[in-house]
Amino acid sequence: MQPKRKLFIITGMSGAGKSQALKMFGDLGFYCVDNLPLALFEQFAAYVKDHTELQHIALGIDVREGERLKELPILLKQTFKKDFTAKLIFLDASEECLIRRFSETKHKHPLHKKLAAAIAHEHDLLKPIKIAADKVIDTTDLKLGELKEKISQLLELKQEGEMQISVVSFGFKNGIPKDTDLVMDVRFLPNPYYVKELKEKTGLDQAVQDYILSFKESQEFADRFADLIKYLIPQYIKEGKSYLTIAMGCTGGKHRSVFMAHQLAQTLRKQGLSASEFHRDIRL
Repeated sequence: MQPKRKLFIITGMSGAGKSQALKMFGDLGFYCVDNLPLALFEQFAAYVKDHTELQHIALGIDVREGERLKELPILLKQTFKKDFTAKLIFLDASEECLIRRFSETKHKHPLHKKLAAAIAHEHDLLKPIKIAADKVIDTTDLKLGELKEKISQLLELKQEGEMQISVVSFGFKNGIPKDTDLVMDVRFLPNPYYVKELKEKTGLDQAVQDYILSFKESQEFADRFADLIKYLIPQYIKEGKSYLTIAMGCTGGKHRSVFMAHQLAQTLRKQGLSASEFHRDIRL
């Protein structure tokens, strides 16, 4: 039996972090829609049912729906729960925290009232939704990294194949890529740059790959590093991590790092893992 697809509804108090949470779901590979009107729920449900490639979906709903928000739990059950594992996530924060956040950002409250009155009114409107929520997350004292950890835990990742792995090649002379989890320096490998007929080629060209693999240490390193990554993946999943970026660097980012990143991504995919590759400096 085919497992159900995943759907998360993210709602809650304005200023509690709904927009940031939706971005995090996007980073985790979800198809995200912000502020979908409840009147369009049935049409959207029909659309995603016909597009089976949309396996993971996150919807942001806020207080601008007004009194109709009371219908959200029933609409969710009627339109999505047959085909999806659907969960309603409510983000909350203390009144003091919400007032401070609005003051710091200078954003207006969507209810367009004096701030304290708007927060009180919103709290009353959303009370039934909070009660019906599958999970309430209080963001009062949470940093963004801590919020991401809580969201990762909600995904209940149990299989290695569910982790999204990105393998990036780069050149150290152009700087280390930002937002990487692991950085591997492959400048110890023989450099095709100094072979005249290979200098203008890249690590995706067969001649360069054959040259690198002609040295025993190249394949030995590739095998050992792949084994290390395969060992680390379940350890990261235990910590609630669902997205892993591995950066592999050489001097210019055109030969050794490109081939090693390509080979690692291929090896991981052959083992059923979700691995993409990106070669940042290959054309510089």
